[in-house]
Amino acid sequence: MTDKFNTGKIKQKVEERKEELHEKAEQEVVVRGRKLEKGDIFKFVGLIAFFAIMIIICLLIWPYIADIFEPGGLDRVIADVRNAGPVGFLILLGLQFLQIVVAFIPGEVVQIAAGLLYGPWLGALIILLGCILSSAFIFALVHKLGAPFVQSIVPTKHLEKFRRFEKSGKLNIIVFILFLIPGLPKDVFTYLVPLTDMRMRTFLLLSNLGRIPGIIVSTYAADGLMEGRFVESAIIFGVAAIIAILGIVFQKRIMSFLEKRTDHRKDD
Repeated sequence: MTDKFNTGKIKQKVEERKEELHEKAEQEVVVRGRKLEKGDIFKFVGLIAFFAIMIIICLLIWPYIADIFEPGGLDRVIADVRNAGPVGFLILLGLQFLQIVVAFIPGEVVQIAAGLLYGPWLGALIILLGCILSSAFIFALVHKLGAPFVQSIVPTKHLEKFRRFEKSGKLNIIVFILFLIPGLPKDVFTYLVPLTDMRMRTFLLLSNLGRIPGIIVSTYAADGLMEGRFVESAIIFGVAAIIAILGIVFQKRIMSFLEKRTDHRKDD
């Protein structure tokens, strides 16, 4: 009886905290005579910061991009980045961070670059580190600004499903499955899960464990291209592409299936 009472109080406090976050995000401030919501201001500042960072990154990597189109340029660029030490590492880490935070940059591009530059295992480690840092950043950001901020950043059509997953008590396993299946919008899910009661450490563990197989497949196949294993890499990329396409095509069915399974278990 005491446990149920304590659980009820915790849930009540969580709901009160969510409402408080929503109210903060919707609060209006006056900027040069115009009323703006705090969530919109943060989004605007974030976009400016994003473009500034992208300009800096482009300036840093432009010499490498120009050299790619010269004879033997790709090999020289890869050698230069590998020999750049921490600078090359940080650029790749930054690109992975932006890929998840911005949510519309294809993750496979960064993963393949990591495999080409640093091999399958170090490349995968860099990508995974970037995933952890960016996921933690987004989780903290969403908790600070709440649902209005998320609604202005990513599609929220799956939000109600996540809330039903949460009520079913099966949110943990479902988050792991969704981040494991290729082709699903993992970066969008990264913005939606923090709106549930899941803790950050649980989310970081489950979501990034789910990402690992896809990351390793991409970096390993990319490394195969560098090592001359063209047929092997082509097969791996082909199979991965087919699975990802299936994930995209059957995205709605996958979500509906998981939703029915959780409703069924809840009724049991």
